[in-house]
Amino acid sequence: MSRIGKKPVELPSGVTATVSGQTIEVKGPKGTRSFTATDDVTLAVNDNVVSVDPRGSSKRARQQWGMSRTMVANLVTGVTQGFRKELEIQGVGYRAQMQGNTLRLNLGLSHDVDFVAPEGVTVSAPKQTEIVVEGADEQQVGQVAAEIRAWRVPEPYKGKGIRYKGEFIFRKEGKKK
Repeated sequence: MSRIGKKPVELPSGVTATVSGQTIEVKGPKGTRSFTATDDVTLAVNDNVVSVDPRGSSKRARQQWGMSRTMVANLVTGVTQGFRKELEIQGVGYRAQMQGNTLRLNLGLSHDVDFVAPEGVTVSAPKQTEIVVEGADEQQVGQVAAEIRAWRVPEPYKGKGIRYKGEFIFRKEGKKK
């Protein structure tokens, strides 16, 4: 039995969910999100509670049970609070600044990197060494943060680069004489 799948997802006030077939649509103050579950699970909305149940006891049905429940919980969190990733920039001369909807990164390359934020995701730079990525879709927020980080991944000798806030970089010792 799935411990995660057994827990119902409660809908806070101001959030509505509708199920049509295998698709659930959640509306809240930060927008509308939807998820289409596989045929291995059943979705039901009763009294501001969304429950996910497996159809049968096959291994695939049990796998999809917990995953589907987590996806529904992420939809509810996304339309109420949203998701947020924070990045830090370390390195001499490395900085970020916003120019309209474009994030301009100076990362020691021969050119500046211009990153245009996709629809549904908000990118901001409160300081020159901080980047904040926010949005209602957890997967999209994580993907945008990973794409920004990929321009200059932290290197292990000096720790220079773009890292997630609180990320630990395993440092290596340099050459010895």
